[in-house]
Amino acid sequence: MELRRLWLLCCCCCSGAAPAPPSGRNPPAAFRESLNRHRYLNSVFPGENSTAVYGINQFSYLFPEEFKAIYLRSRPSSFPRFLADTHTSISNVSLPLRFDWTDKHVVTPVRNQQTCGGCWAFTVVGAVESACAIKGQPLEALSVQQVIDCSYSNYGCNGGSPLNALNWLNKMQVKLVRDSEYPFKAQNGLCRYFSDSHSGFSIKGYSAYDFRDQEDEMAKALFTLGPLIVVVDAVSWQDYLGGIIQHHCSSGEANHAVLVTGFDKTGSTPYWIVRNSWGTSWGIDGCVHVKMGGNICGIQILSERECFLKVTSLGWSHYSRPAAEGG
Repeated sequence: MELRRLWLLCCCCCSGAAPAPPSGRNPPAAFRESLNRHRYLNSVFPGENSTAVYGINQFSYLFPEEFKAIYLRSRPSSFPRFLADTHTSISNVSLPLRFDWTDKHVVTPVRNQQTCGGCWAFTVVGAVESACAIKGQPLEALSVQQVIDCSYSNYGCNGGSPLNALNWLNKMQVKLVRDSEYPFKAQNGLCRYFSDSHSGFSIKGYSAYDFRDQEDEMAKALFTLGPLIVVVDAVSWQDYLGGIIQHHCSSGEANHAVLVTGFDKTGSTPYWIVRNSWGTSWGIDGCVHVKMGGNICGIQILSERECFLKVTSLGWSHYSRPAAEGG
């Protein structure tokens, strides 16, 4: 009876955020497995201060393999090693104890990728939005669907690589249009083309580096340049409710792209502030806190884990009569 009440509670509370369960599976069985997993995760380090809390959320009706197949579709890439000696403008920066680009009003609100495995696109678009705002342009929501439909080196809602998307944006000089002009559909679609006179935002140049064993340098890069694109192992994030993830998070596989917007070293456990794309009902208003140091969730180590967007030139073209083509 208690299990049934919890299952009904999950259905009612999460109905607006969670999609229908995959056909042919047994959601109550998956929910029961989730409850057992929550008990285990919360029992291993119960006395630790600020440790993460796990429990019922919009993903509790999914088996772990279903969760991974739907939501963890980012693909890793290799980056060159970050060399502090050649980036003195970053390495010589003095860091505050706490910093978050969200407080500077240059980060758009958390979005929801729904059942589209397009975390790679959400993260890249989020980084571009912030890069534009940091350079003095108005903060605007740009089109994730445009990247999903048109980035030919990726697989849309079936997965992709943030680095491939950045290469595509830079090489083709694609102008990202506003989200209102090309709204998110949570599925693959035909690429819509816009005329050369249509207003949009393009990048010219970016940098991607491996920050293995250099989380201090990673924090300096974030502070100096803007939010960081990272690809992490997010398997255990299925059950996350809040607190600082310090355990239960391996670094074995890069499978989910997110945006690191800041860090906090004011408490006993320093942590990264990470913006996700699973809606505001997940985690801490759509964000997760991950312990700094120790390569928790693979956020810092291995060649495919980190890159940052360093926009060397920006283009935002305004025209009085933008005209869309295709569709």
